[in-house]
Amino acid sequence: MLEITDIIGIIAFAISGFIIGVRHKLDLLGILISTFLTALGGGILRDVIANKAIYSFTNILPGFLVFIVFLIGIIFKFYRFNFNNKLFLIFDSIGLVSFSISGSIVAINTGFNIIGVIFLSFITAVGGGMLRDILINQIPFILKEEIYGSISILIAIFLYIFGINDIVIVLVFIIGIVLRVISYIKGWKLPII
Repeated sequence: MLEITDIIGIIAFAISGFIIGVRHKLDLLGILISTFLTALGGGILRDVIANKAIYSFTNILPGFLVFIVFLIGIIFKFYRFNFNNKLFLIFDSIGLVSFSISGSIVAINTGFNIIGVIFLSFITAVGGGMLRDILINQIPFILKEEIYGSISILIAIFLYIFGINDIVIVLVFIIGIVLRVISYIKGWKLPII
């Protein structure tokens, strides 16, 4: 299940990273870096913190998937495909939830306590996007938009309490995406002090 959530998250975040790169009018290398950082950055941070071999560096599949998404994105952009907010929302939501689940699974399997599970879920889900945002000189998305990071925290708590099995993971996946989309549509935000 960990590999499946990782693959789903990598593809989804690669697409959202590509869209962000295009929106910021980056050159080809900039878009490629945005795509790779968004898709792989959080997982790399997760594996370093959990003291595991870095999945993206020991398996060819993650890099291959990101590069394929990049090439397909270039082809779509060449044909003037409109990378709109709805497309970004869908793939970003899938990536957020998938990586929150994979971070939680790694933390639980490593024997982390609840704080460790929450942190690893959070950093896996938002780490790549934060690195991308910092690189393009922008306040990281999670610090100012909706309840984005809070969804990752809720997923971690839920998985820590109810454990890891296929039914719980599928349920968490569906609820997480629905919650992210509703929070975006309704404009739910944490209070600003």
